[in-house]
Amino acid sequence: MGLPAKLEVQLLNLNSDSSPQFFMLHVFWHDFLYTPLLNILIWLYNVPAFGNLGVAIIYLTIIIRVVLLPFTVVSERSKILYERLGQKIDKIGHDFKNDPIQKKEMIRKVMREHKVSPWAKVMVLGVQALTLVLLYQVFLGGINGKLGDLYSWVAHPDFINTKFLGFDLGATHILFWSGLVGVILFFEIFIDYRSKPGGLTKSEVTYMIFFPAACFFILWILPMAKSIFILTSLCFSFIVIFFRQMIKKKMGASG
Repeated sequence: MGLPAKLEVQLLNLNSDSSPQFFMLHVFWHDFLYTPLLNILIWLYNVPAFGNLGVAIIYLTIIIRVVLLPFTVVSERSKILYERLGQKIDKIGHDFKNDPIQKKEMIRKVMREHKVSPWAKVMVLGVQALTLVLLYQVFLGGINGKLGDLYSWVAHPDFINTKFLGFDLGATHILFWSGLVGVILFFEIFIDYRSKPGGLTKSEVTYMIFFPAACFFILWILPMAKSIFILTSLCFSFIVIFFRQMIKKKMGASG
């Protein structure tokens, strides 16, 4: 039995100096990540979004955040437990300030006892970073009408309407939307830090100011579609923060 036509084309286009591992990674990325998401985006554009790409992006963002919710739960649980262990970790840091190796070992021991995974946040951030890169390609594919990878059950639209609330989703240097992301991100971090006992450290204040500013600049030079994705994701995060505050109060009452 012969290879599928798409795979044959990919094999023919593969450079002779490319490794099989790189090729398999490319096939996995394209066929199992990029293509399904592109098809979902176009289906959303065709059906529930009624030909509005901005609304389709919002729907797709919500779907992705729901799918990634287990990673978010793991990360938030670790964050809550880590905050509760803050005093113990600070005491260890003070007691073993002249012995960094022993300090790290004692911190690991406390975190193991309370089942706090130091890799949970790294795992979540890694998944989110890959998702951002993947969605960037998907949005560009939808905006530019590169729809050669649509499945048979997804109707091929005659054209892609990239207008959303009077703006072009494919345009860059849109001050309003990138600025809105920066402002909302600042307030989200501020709300998240507000309940922290003992006030903010200098590094936390720096993060609260410069991280939203950096996000603003990056989104300013990217297509506006990314700002819509980030805004929707931030709104979802506000819901997560609300439930996290409820869980913290419950854990505090039971502790």
